[in-house]
Amino acid sequence: MNSTDRDERLRRQRDAGKLTARERIDLLFDPGTFEEIDALVEHRCRDFGMAEQIVPGDGVVCGHGRVNGRLTYAFAQDFTVFGGSLSETNAAKIVKIMDLALKMGAPIIGLNDSGGARIQEGVVSLAGYADIFLRNTLASGVVPQISAIMGPCAGGAVYSPAITDFTIMVKNTSYMFVTGPDVIRTVTHEDVTKDELGGAMTHNEKSGVAHFAVENDEECLLLVRELLSFMPNNNVEDAPHAECTDPIDRADEALDRIVPESPAQAYDMGDVIRAVVDDAYLLEVHEHFAKNILVGFARLGGRSVGVVANQPAHLAGTLDIDASVKGARFVRFCDAFNIPLVTFEDVPGFLPGTVQEWGGIIRHGAKLLFAFAEATVPKVTVITRKAYGGAYCVMSSKHIRTDVNYAWPGAEIAVMGAEGAVNILYKRELEAAGDAAAAANADAVRAARITEYREKFANPYIAAQRGYVDEVIQPRQTRAKLIGALAALETKRDRNPPKKHGNIPL
Repeated sequence: MNSTDRDERLRRQRDAGKLTARERIDLLFDPGTFEEIDALVEHRCRDFGMAEQIVPGDGVVCGHGRVNGRLTYAFAQDFTVFGGSLSETNAAKIVKIMDLALKMGAPIIGLNDSGGARIQEGVVSLAGYADIFLRNTLASGVVPQISAIMGPCAGGAVYSPAITDFTIMVKNTSYMFVTGPDVIRTVTHEDVTKDELGGAMTHNEKSGVAHFAVENDEECLLLVRELLSFMPNNNVEDAPHAECTDPIDRADEALDRIVPESPAQAYDMGDVIRAVVDDAYLLEVHEHFAKNILVGFARLGGRSVGVVANQPAHLAGTLDIDASVKGARFVRFCDAFNIPLVTFEDVPGFLPGTVQEWGGIIRHGAKLLFAFAEATVPKVTVITRKAYGGAYCVMSSKHIRTDVNYAWPGAEIAVMGAEGAVNILYKRELEAAGDAAAAANADAVRAARITEYREKFANPYIAAQRGYVDEVIQPRQTRAKLIGALAALETKRDRNPPKKHGNIPL
């Protein structure tokens, strides 16, 4: 490739709103720390005129450096060289740094910007993808893996990001799909654009394939650095601590009033979390997908924690198929990398309906149950309002090895809500009252029974008497209580029975 052609390709890359592979590497790593590997490697294809098109590095920049001072490995596909297509040697370079990352116990970052397999090389390019997929699988749960989609990612190439822990997509310049719009138009006669089919917001809102959507390359790379700050380098290190200037005993009186008096009224669980965590900062994961559950990273007393919370502001915080899968995936990541789990619970149950039942809510809901039960990291739960039925069990209850369980005074822990329970338990009495007296009298009987039910069954003190809740706390105490519990759990040692692996209900 001559210099004129190279300059033209670089110009087109920038005109598309994208940085070059080396510019991306420079932004990702701490200044002056990146060491490139295999910069002189060339492809071996001699067919289809490729013998005259030799570019050192063969379309991918690979190496290691420091991110926030910690060793990290990365590859950046170079779309200006053969469209970033994957060749035999290109794949070998990526595989080499993945093997090194596993050996050194360091995260792997993939900056994806590729047209797919290099057609001229045939099956060897496909073999290269399979070699990468194997490393992704072997590295899963051993070192963190983050995929940044910064251009096209299509066909077999999508399965590497799908295996990694987190996927970030850049709006307007990136897309992911197994088959493109042209093939779909031919086979199914659907007319769809690349962005509609596999753009950043499609995969953040609809499919859940991507965890983050950002505006540009710069924001993407800063987010990668931020994500890594919450994670250890590997599965044998503890979650990182940061300096904490937010008072540990800070009590936010607004928490005492945040839950509405009416159990049917919504509130934003994000406000609860931000009132409790260090510096009110929550890095939300999967923000646009399954909004009835909220997951993300935060710090408590400087400790990195994973937060899982029902979101009453969306679908009343019920658990459905997507929420269950979203929560389970995040819980398993935190457990794999020794990040304590803090759960904020306000769940009226699983979302009812034929769509959910036929879609397999039983199987998918069991994923979240399995993930929480399997997790051996420190686990702390706060019940802020409702904890009903099987969803109470699933949301990190005491019965599935959660270490510390708190409840706020207004919490309701029961098989079902008071209104529904009264209609079943006192059905004959209510019918008789309705037949014999005015409607107002029937309403009074119902209200009295609801009050009685809450006093007898649906308050946190009943659960506390049995040890299912360790303490009923004032909402303003939540921050101090959580930090104290996590400090006490810092030396926790727990393990599952010896086995090759469990059989999570996929």
